[in-house]
Amino acid sequence: MTDNVKLTGRYFATLYGPDGNVKDTAATDNVVTTVGKEFLASFLYSASVAAATNTAKYAVIGTDGTGAAVGNTALGTEISRHTGTVAYASGAIYQVTATFAAGSGTGDVVEYGIYTTNTGGTLISRATKSAIAKGASDSLTVVFQVTLS
Repeated sequence: MTDNVKLTGRYFATLYGPDGNVKDTAATDNVVTTVGKEFLASFLYSASVAAATNTAKYAVIGTDGTGAAVGNTALGTEISRHTGTVAYASGAIYQVTATFAAGSGTGDVVEYGIYTTNTGGTLISRATKSAIAKGASDSLTVVFQVTLS
């Protein structure tokens, strides 16, 4: 008997105006990169050795609309990176939520990613979607999910 593990991911983005009202939303599937898969395999090993060794909680937004591909190692044009809040959601879902506050990551946001460190690091996944125009007074909340199935 063989059991195969498959990774799938989604991004959800919600743009809030300065008044706190929702201005725009987006959701899209993402590509789990080759280096992201290698990181996850390494994490499974390191989790038993030293739980704090590897992290995948740094949410990144950018402005390059070039399509996501498994060979990606970085976002095309990163405009902001934040430490996200990590959660386990039932159904074998790993989730990272990050909010890009007013003044952070302003512009037409079209790409999303999760990294292993707050600068550089391994790109776990990347997605592109039609632009969300984030103004200087807006905040953007992004939820990243990877499902093991």
